[in-house]
Amino acid sequence: MDTESTHSGYSSRSGRSNRHGDRSRERHKGGSSKDSSRSERSVVINPPDTPSQDSPVHNDEPLPGEPSAAADPGDEAQDDNWGETTTAVTGTSELSISQEEVVGLGKEIQDRTQGFRRYLPLAVGSCVGLLVLATPLVFLLLPVVMWPDRLQACGAACEGLFLSISFKILILVVAVWALFLRPSRARLPRVCVYRAFLTTLTLLLTMSYWLFYGVRILDAQDEDYHGIVQFAVSLVDSQLFVHYLAVVLLELRHLRPCYSVCVIRSTDGETRHYNIGQLSVQRAALTILEYYYRDFPLHNPALLSASKHRTAKHLAGLKVYNVDAPGSTAAAQPSNGNQSRSMVSPATKRKDNAHSELYYEEADYERRVRKRRARLVVAVEEAFTHVRRMKKEDENAAPSDIMDVREAALAIFPSMARALQKYLRTTRRQHCHSMESIQKHLAFCLVNNMSPKAFLEAYLAPGPTLQYGPERWMADQWTLISEASVTSGIKEGTEFLLKCLDFSLAVTVKGVPYIRLTEEYIDPKSHKFILLLQSETSV
Repeated sequence: MDTESTHSGYSSRSGRSNRHGDRSRERHKGGSSKDSSRSERSVVINPPDTPSQDSPVHNDEPLPGEPSAAADPGDEAQDDNWGETTTAVTGTSELSISQEEVVGLGKEIQDRTQGFRRYLPLAVGSCVGLLVLATPLVFLLLPVVMWPDRLQACGAACEGLFLSISFKILILVVAVWALFLRPSRARLPRVCVYRAFLTTLTLLLTMSYWLFYGVRILDAQDEDYHGIVQFAVSLVDSQLFVHYLAVVLLELRHLRPCYSVCVIRSTDGETRHYNIGQLSVQRAALTILEYYYRDFPLHNPALLSASKHRTAKHLAGLKVYNVDAPGSTAAAQPSNGNQSRSMVSPATKRKDNAHSELYYEEADYERRVRKRRARLVVAVEEAFTHVRRMKKEDENAAPSDIMDVREAALAIFPSMARALQKYLRTTRRQHCHSMESIQKHLAFCLVNNMSPKAFLEAYLAPGPTLQYGPERWMADQWTLISEASVTSGIKEGTEFLLKCLDFSLAVTVKGVPYIRLTEEYIDPKSHKFILLLQSETSV
């Protein structure tokens, strides 16, 4: 069925092409069933006047009965409304990829890259370690295998060197295990400069010994086996000195405090100060994060909702009127101005009383916290008193009637659960403690015969982050933001940011001042004095 169209001076041809497209589609509908599957997976956008399947061409001329491009000699330019008469058949291609698949592919590549970056240093270190430990033994075995008949016997001197090199290699193995084969604490964004330097130095040392060994011993087939053994011993000694250098650079250099860092949490302003030594930016960031999990109280976003609610309530009380709104007459402007001033004055009074509202709100909150805390302390003391009384009764009871510690914790927990739940809700820390963790802590206190105060200490005050489970930390991945290179050393005035999902830690580095001490000598005789007493006294 032809659709109705409104013709204008430039759209008459588009209407004719539209009607022609309807007739041609009806005429070719039966013959296009074979290509239906292929047409559903393709995108066809044909302008109405260009040759297509609806207007076939043979020898650059249209077939009889088909409209020609030269039918309207006056229309040489393309119709401006061709987009309205365009037929578009869209579908899903067999090679198309959805957005979810693209995101999943990116995550898979990122996981593989992270795994590769995690195990690459371990693989390189293992290869270098095996090369270092195997090289002295190879130096000793190659002459024995390749030219054993030509070697000169060295007797007891070589046996002493064998004993020395055996113990040195054993000490080197233990030292390498203690320094380099420890479990990694974190994954840093860049390679440690000192580790890369030591690895390069070890490879250069080993390759130099191999080059000298190949030129002076293998090619010449040296017969002095005692000299070969001493050469291997010198290599082990050099490796021990390199390990000593590694201990100095990696473990001892940063022990001397040189800088004082100030760490501020962005959400609540919690601040700590630490003294650190000569470290790179990324190593300093790792050290600060270790201090953060140990010293900072757990981040609680619920405590910030009160100030946000108070700010929103204050902003809701403000009303702003536009006295210069369109349509307002000059006569109405004075009245609008008086009305706006009359409405702003109560808002100004409410703003002046904001500190009073804050004072009473904090006072009421502290009163409720003290009330909930008193109820909690009384409930816990009663529960522990009941446990002590039952423990004395169980001493005379049969072994089958004695209750397990876990069962005792489950038995007395309901008596304190309501008071503890209300207190945690009032202090907005209910998400930090689950019922299972509370029961486990209660059983631990009962086993070790702790007091009620020891049990309550974990709930009355917020503890450090490591006291809670990893699911409560809300920060397992950190981003280091620094203007300076993360491999460069920290210095006076260095600033960087440690950012996680919910908050960030701003770090500022200050140098420890140079302290000058002077000595002042005090003569011991200057402390002596004489007390003169009068023999005569008043009667």
